[in-house]
Amino acid sequence: MRSAIPKTALSAFTAALLGATLHGGPAQAATRPGTFPLPNGFQPEGIAIAGGHAYFGSRATGDIYRADLRTGRGKVITKGPGTPSLGLETDGRGRLFVAGGSGGDARVVDLRTGKVLKSYRLATGTSFVNDVIIAGGAAYFTDSSNPVLYKLDLGRGCRLPEEAVKIPLSGAIQYGDGINANGIVRSPDGRSLLIVQSNTGKLFEVNPKSGATTEVRLGDVSLVNGDGLLLSGRTLYAVQNRDNSIAVIKLAPDGGSGKLVRRITHPKFDVPTTVAARGHQLYLPNARFTTTPGPDTTYDVVSVKR
Repeated sequence: MRSAIPKTALSAFTAALLGATLHGGPAQAATRPGTFPLPNGFQPEGIAIAGGHAYFGSRATGDIYRADLRTGRGKVITKGPGTPSLGLETDGRGRLFVAGGSGGDARVVDLRTGKVLKSYRLATGTSFVNDVIIAGGAAYFTDSSNPVLYKLDLGRGCRLPEEAVKIPLSGAIQYGDGINANGIVRSPDGRSLLIVQSNTGKLFEVNPKSGATTEVRLGDVSLVNGDGLLLSGRTLYAVQNRDNSIAVIKLAPDGGSGKLVRRITHPKFDVPTTVAARGHQLYLPNARFTTTPGPDTTYDVVSVKR
């Protein structure tokens, strides 16, 4: 037999629901889109989240697009140089660091105004500046074509330097054909960096001073097609783009080894490249590498639970 709900309990429930709606609680969170569109032809690659907004880079033009995570609506905040914007990282000071891909450069953008604060020529000739992380008072960029990290030493007050420093990679990592060093994060203990090598599926620990690398022990786990990385505590989320999968790995405290915990997949993944988090949600732009790009090609962002 169905029991009636007391009027007092119903009133309390109604008030709580209204309060949650007005004050941004569970009722509001439930309305956030699971997917939202990016501009047609945008060709997204990188993502960074600051506050309630996500930022995306275009590998076609280098434009930076900002989207409101509550509504999915957004706009281009800065026009690109006509070369890619790939990996993105914010620094907590209202600045966005941008890896310039085949342009061989990096840029720092003011998130409020969209103004380019400084540009850096990192490489000449063949290069693919792919991803960036800020750790230990510096920004580090990977190059998928050349065995080197580019370092921007952030000075007193996080002042931007005049030029970048090259740190050659040595030790275990061996560059070959295809995409080499790609996504980069700091290790759980903050003493080293971790980079994924897309073509071999290996994960490496890097000494940020010397560039010496050692392979992270993952057993028989392969991270082939590894792209963007996200570290949360000791949990590493590694996006495997063409596999339409995120490998979730529990790392040792020093980052020297790890164990696969699970894989996250979603029917709406269409070659996602990178990942950022807000609360319990992960956000990934679909790069759609297997779809021929054009001005009318559609792109979107998928949100999944951690």
